[in-house]
Amino acid sequence: MESTGIYWIPLYELLEASGFQVLLVDPGYTHQLRGRPKTDRRDCQWIYRLHSVGLLAAAFRPDGPTCVLRNYLRQRANLIRYAGQHIQQMQKALEQMNLKLTEILSDLTGVTGQRIIQAILRGTRSPQVLAKHRERNCKASEEARAQALTGSYRDEHLLALRLAYEAWQFYLKQVTKVDEQMALQRARMKCDRALPPLKEKKRRRRRGHAPGFDVRRALYYVVGLDLTELEGIDELTALTIISELGTEVSQFATVKKFCSWLGLCPNLKKSGGRVKSSRTRPGVNRVAMALRLGANSLHASQGALGAFRRRMKSRLGAPAAVTATAHKLARLVYWALKHGMTYVRQTQEEYEVQMHVRQVQALKRKARQLGLEVVEKSGAARSVESVPE
Repeated sequence: MESTGIYWIPLYELLEASGFQVLLVDPGYTHQLRGRPKTDRRDCQWIYRLHSVGLLAAAFRPDGPTCVLRNYLRQRANLIRYAGQHIQQMQKALEQMNLKLTEILSDLTGVTGQRIIQAILRGTRSPQVLAKHRERNCKASEEARAQALTGSYRDEHLLALRLAYEAWQFYLKQVTKVDEQMALQRARMKCDRALPPLKEKKRRRRRGHAPGFDVRRALYYVVGLDLTELEGIDELTALTIISELGTEVSQFATVKKFCSWLGLCPNLKKSGGRVKSSRTRPGVNRVAMALRLGANSLHASQGALGAFRRRMKSRLGAPAAVTATAHKLARLVYWALKHGMTYVRQTQEEYEVQMHVRQVQALKRKARQLGLEVVEKSGAARSVESVPE
């Protein structure tokens, strides 16, 4: 059946529950030929004809428990986006009242920001009184806070602030409910085999919209390995990958097919023997987006992947370097999920030595093709020179 919006979901689930093997097909594979009349009946006949000769490939769809977890995580992302819109409305209302909270606070929804907003909504107007509502980590002085909280409190702006604050609180409660369902679904997906105890790792400070349960420990007992050991992959990135892919990647025969599905490998377009374009395939893939975010966080990493990203940035530019690093991360994720391979961290110095050896080997191979010989000098300079044979 053809993937059209969300209209295919009820029929797909009904047929699958009845024991049918359903193939969900990209609409790009089922386009009608030009000049043919288009109706629903003719579309069905055309899809049947293409499928009868084996021209339709099934789209990737994870198993049932993973689909449930994926829906929860996508719903959670929508709720966080809606909550972010109401935070912007709070900032707008405060700006209209000439209250410069964003100038003294890095996070309007932190402890200090919420205390000040709640005091304003209760009727407090004195800048000195409002300035005393602070958390101990707030670095702005009391004078700066009082100056930023001197404004005009008009009724329409106060109403906008109240509605936006209450709506933001409502969406936070909705996110908590989704987190509870995610925790229950994670418990259902827990693997049966015995696993060694998870190595303790220093936990980072909890982010504002991070799940309320220990994501790293939960994923470890679902997948059987710790994906956060990979450089650039944090708990939320690992949760996104598992919720979109599941615990195995057996539907992808090779790592190349997996990277092609992600859209992280070059899409070569040749004509007359010349490469006209090698850009990656356009598309919105949530796993690829998560891997790109993880690759972007490696710009200051002292590991091998960080050195690779900086090397690619110097050659190709920042956007292409992020894609290339995400492609390398995708290969590591594939090998970890399919073969259970444990990632061994490599330092930047080890990576540079490895790259030096490869460059010397490439020079020697090129020299042999030209009838030359490369002699590597010993010492700190490690320079090479070409000597005719």
